[in-house]
Amino acid sequence: QVHVVESGGGLVQAGGSLRLSCAASGTISRINNMGWYRQAPGKQREVVATITTGGSTVYADSVKGRFTISRDNGKNTVYLQMNSLKPEDTAVYYCNAEVWVGTMYRGYGGRGTQVTVSS
Repeated sequence: QVHVVESGGGLVQAGGSLRLSCAASGTISRINNMGWYRQAPGKQREVVATITTGGSTVYADSVKGRFTISRDNGKNTVYLQMNSLKPEDTAVYYCNAEVWVGTMYRGYGGRGTQVTVSS
């Protein structure tokens, strides 16, 4: 069994910062890519940022220069530092971890954490 739990969301004023955390636990031998996604009301889920085991990162254009994704492989944890937050960043943020299970990597996600940015 693998469990993924996101935390760190909350209410913040525009221009503020939040740091999200996502921890994977359970029977884990190795994790491949990890990433953050978000879904705003009435919109489709979108990729925010992803990071490989080696630390290579990819960001959505809308967050480049403001958000930073990082990970601690020893703790099976991925972080998302969000600075200069805007009202349009308001969404439920989810993380995904590609965990080796049996003979392949499978994606596991959590229930998400709400981020609300007031203007």
